[in-house]
This record gives sequence, structure tokens and C-alpha cells, in this order.
Amino acid sequence: MPPPAVPPTAEILGVPLAISDYEHVLDWMQAMIAAGERGYLTAAAVNLVMCAQEDPEACAAVLGATLAVPDGQPLVWALHALGHAGATRVYGPDLMAHFCARAARAGTPMYLYGGRSPEALELLERRLRERFAGIEIVGGFSPPFRELTAEEEARTVEEIDASGAEVVWVGTGQPKQEKWMLRMRPRLSAPLLVGVGAAFDFHAGLISQAPRWMQRSGLEWTYRLSREPRRLWRRYASRNPRFIAGFVRQYLGHRRGRRA
Repeated sequence: MPPPAVPPTAEILGVPLAISDYEHVLDWMQAMIAAGERGYLTAAAVNLVMCAQEDPEACAAVLGATLAVPDGQPLVWALHALGHAGATRVYGPDLMAHFCARAARAGTPMYLYGGRSPEALELLERRLRERFAGIEIVGGFSPPFRELTAEEEARTVEEIDASGAEVVWVGTGQPKQEKWMLRMRPRLSAPLLVGVGAAFDFHAGLISQAPRWMQRSGLEWTYRLSREPRRLWRRYASRNPRFIAGFVRQYLGHRRGRRA
């Protein structure tokens, strides 16, 4: 059986992003599992796109993804500006929720890798079990903030493989989670590794999500900044303006190319 066809993509600042929607991405994920293929998916925010401009390791991890979906509304607007009207936002926390609903019906075993602490991970697991009756969570690990030793990584691989998980949700933040997925993809037997950033905190109820109108308006970053200013202000102050400037250059080049 050939591997499932990956949704079409278009590049924003060199990062290929899916021109798709939730249903098609979910269908692709389930097809990957059914076919026994192995890959990894990242829900890419503006922050990750800009990390890929600065950090060669992050760039390799993003470009190594089987699929990157536009997690941020500004990325969707950028795709639209380049003529890709079919692009829609595929927000990591919502993608995780939609897949968990399907997985609970299908009996798809899942593993949770990430979280602020073991206690936060336990809370996430409890909330997911309450929300999605019948969900099969076969294990979890909240890694320390330091790098794991080779022995610790080997034990983690052994534990994940022994769990029988078909999807490994990775919530350690961007670009750390993408680097982990690139490095661990050849070592893990689970068909899919999925990086969803802050989705663990949101679904555990540790951080509130921005109202939908702010998400649709591209103002989600202001809401998150108001909730975690010390952690996020440098990211937004530096990378948001640089993303706008970089995309303006890309867009002007795109317009010149169309006139040529």
C-alpha cells in the first residue's frame, strides 16, 4: 500500500505549510496509522517559522516534518496573500481535541510526552479521560527541562514502544519539540509523532485560551502575552516584527514574479 498523500503545501519564509483543513489533516493522520507509515507533524506558529530562520537545527527539524500545518492566523493570512485561498488555520490544541474524539471512538492508543511537570501531565490525562470517554492513553512522561542523557532517552524509547502507542503527542514547546521529533523519529515505532506546543497546558486547564474572536483576528498573541508576560515578551517583541518584514519581502517578490 502506498503511503497516504500528504496535503498540498506552500512556503512561507521557506517553511512549507499545509493548504488544508482539520478534516483532511485528521483523515491523513488516520491513514498514516492504518498504513503503518511513520512520520511527524508540527503545528507551526509564527514563532517556529522565525526560529527556523535563526537556528539551523530548528530549520532541519521543521523541514524534516512530514507535515507542518499553519497554527497561527497570520500564517493563514500570508498563504491567502500568496493566492492560496483554500488555506485554513489548523490550530494545535483544536487538532488534538478533534483527533482525541476520533481516537476515543476508534480505540487508537496514544502516549503523552511533555507537560510542565509530572503533576501537570497527570492533570492533562485526567481531563482528557473526562472529556473523551473511552480514550486510550497508554502512557506518559514529563521530561525535565535539561537535556536527557543517552540512557534516559533509551529508556524513554523503550517505554513508548512498549506502550503500543500509535500516536505520540509532544508538548514541550517550539522548537524543542520539533528537534526531539526529528531526533527520535527513526527510533520510535509509533506511526505518528505530533507536536502541539501549548495544547497540553490548555487542555489541562493550566492556561486559558484566547477568546475565539481574538484568535480569528490574529490577536491571540496579545492575550497570551497578558497571561505570561515574563516568558513571552521577548519572543513577540523580536519575532513578530521580523516575520512581518520578512513576509513583506516575500510578498513583493511574489508580485514581481507574477508581473514578469
